[in-house]
Amino acid sequence: MDGEISVISIEAVRELSRARHQPLTEVEVMALEQGIVPQRYLRNIGTIGTEGQIRLLRSHVAVVGAGGLGGTIIELLARQGVGHITIIDDDHFAEQNLNRQLLCTEGNIGRYKARVAAARVRRINSAVRVTVHTERLTVDNASRLLRGAGVVLDGLDNLLSRLAVEKACRELKIPFVHGSIAGFCGQLMTVYPEDPGLQAIYSATSPPETGIETRLGNPATTPAIIAALEVQEAIKIITGIGEPVRNRLLIFDLLTGEVHSINIGR
Repeated sequence: MDGEISVISIEAVRELSRARHQPLTEVEVMALEQGIVPQRYLRNIGTIGTEGQIRLLRSHVAVVGAGGLGGTIIELLARQGVGHITIIDDDHFAEQNLNRQLLCTEGNIGRYKARVAAARVRRINSAVRVTVHTERLTVDNASRLLRGAGVVLDGLDNLLSRLAVEKACRELKIPFVHGSIAGFCGQLMTVYPEDPGLQAIYSATSPPETGIETRLGNPATTPAIIAALEVQEAIKIITGIGEPVRNRLLIFDLLTGEVHSINIGR
């Protein structure tokens, strides 16, 4: 017991999983349905409740990109208790990633980002199922890679790939949470299939291959902040608690502390 809340430990969940031949996530859901909270999620309950936690455990979130934005996104999703995370990234860690990419260490330079991310998830939360794709997302394969997810989160670094993800999400009829950074600025928007989204902001005819962050830099703080906001959008979508940032683009200036909201119309 923790106050008036009944709790169950990680080891007890594992024992039940072995005894019942059930996945860890199913045991956690079963416990929550009986009013027993896995201790690891105890501090989630005050904000999303047991029903919200059950919805997270039953959810499937795809993260495209496992670098500065994506690495932090993946870490937070695993800690929050998202039941299935798909990670899509064909890139390897390099020395210039060490300043900001949460999952990059001196010891894993040269390793696939997606595989390092998957190993990190398993160390944080062994109940989470992880699917890894070490291939580059394109217009041709986006629908295949994203199929089955209930929400897609943006950990990308170029507009061309973002537009490909948004197009696939429209076809699959799933929400897409967009986030991007450059220097001390970042932006955020959640795009539902029926929303105008990125196509209302950018030209799809000649998008640049690299973003402005290649000139303005990528400090450690900016991707961490935008990544956290992206995860919060996903939690709102999955649990139904709160209002997603739809049909407006939030722009954050971290030097001045200002947040600008731009309405996006068709």
